[in-house]
Amino acid sequence: MSNTVILFGLFALLLAINVPIGISLGISALVIVHLAELPWEMVPINVFSASSKFALLAIPFFIVAGNIMEKADISGKLIDFARTVVGHRRNGISMVCVIVSCFFAAISGSGPATVAALGIIMIPALVNAGYGSTFAASLMAAGGAIGVIIPPSVTFIVYGAISGASIGKLFSAGIMPGLMMGLALIVVSMIAMRNRDIKSYPKASLGEMWRSFLKAFWGLLMPIIILGGIYSGIFTPTEAAAVSAVYGLFVGVFIYKTLKLKDMSDLFVRSASQTGVVMLVIICASLFAWDITVDGIAEDLGEWITGLTHGNPFLFLLFTNLILLAAGCVMDAVSALYIFTPILLPVAMALGIDMTHFGIVMCVNLAIGLVTPPVGVNLFTACGIAKLSIKQLMKDIIPILVGLLIVLALVTYVPKVSLVVPDLLGFN
Repeated sequence: MSNTVILFGLFALLLAINVPIGISLGISALVIVHLAELPWEMVPINVFSASSKFALLAIPFFIVAGNIMEKADISGKLIDFARTVVGHRRNGISMVCVIVSCFFAAISGSGPATVAALGIIMIPALVNAGYGSTFAASLMAAGGAIGVIIPPSVTFIVYGAISGASIGKLFSAGIMPGLMMGLALIVVSMIAMRNRDIKSYPKASLGEMWRSFLKAFWGLLMPIIILGGIYSGIFTPTEAAAVSAVYGLFVGVFIYKTLKLKDMSDLFVRSASQTGVVMLVIICASLFAWDITVDGIAEDLGEWITGLTHGNPFLFLLFTNLILLAAGCVMDAVSALYIFTPILLPVAMALGIDMTHFGIVMCVNLAIGLVTPPVGVNLFTACGIAKLSIKQLMKDIIPILVGLLIVLALVTYVPKVSLVVPDLLGFN
């Protein structure tokens, strides 16, 4: 137990003094390697095995694809299409924000990327419509959280790589929870703004709707190609990521003609930098998880959790939600998955909880963590765009979090919410 206290205590201390999370994980892990007298030759072996998994190749490809489609201004075209469809309705602009977040999530697979790409347009539009800057930023930050649930999702890829769960099945299982999160945001915005004088867009004609659809068509087609190819068995999720990058280049260069040769170097450098950050976290978190497993910490904690919850699946899932919601307040999803999956998944499996369902529960928790202070990455991104502080957003983010927590409860205790689409698609 002493090593457990040292490992998590040192990690918490390093985070408290603002050491980057990847470095904090790595330092804590190496200290335990020394104290527990674990074989040092296993460190480079573990680093290599953590970074050389075939499934993780999807991460740089999806990052490149998301950056390409952002550079190709697909976000503006998606927003314009959604505006012509629902923008004229009461609270139509908030509907546009949420619907486009779902669309763009299926392209970028990243929460912060969704907020950055859409927030520049949507936050000013929401403010001009009368929503208020704090609510506009809060809604956009929460909309970006859908990016890690609507497939394709980097978070699902990481969970699949750790647990051995089918990434294709995880992708399909994320569809219904992601749509429910979007619906919750729309309902919350309608309730919160019911007494406000909110402007709407003029009703678009069928001609305008058709023209905006044609402009957005190539962006809308991207998730269909990715997911259709995976579910039909034409290619694996990793191959789908490569296809999405090539498709994005084709659309940006030859269809929209917004990508030029001079843009390529900056685009690939940015993608490489983002990939490097993710991979550093994965490598250090993997070493941290190896310590947890090899030193018996995971087993000890698993037995403690089982005793605490008396082997009751309901209590265990409640405990899991509380732990992951707290973890999401201080760390990113990738780190949390590497730390907590080795501890929680064996207990979940022993209690008869489906591996895919449990993965969705974990990922929805960590998606909510993107909009919970003090380390809600989406909040920081939205605040940067709106020029606000996180403290100013707290009043408006609370009802949004309540809506997302209701969805989390349904996902947690009604497994069919996650598993209905995989069952329809014939996943075992």
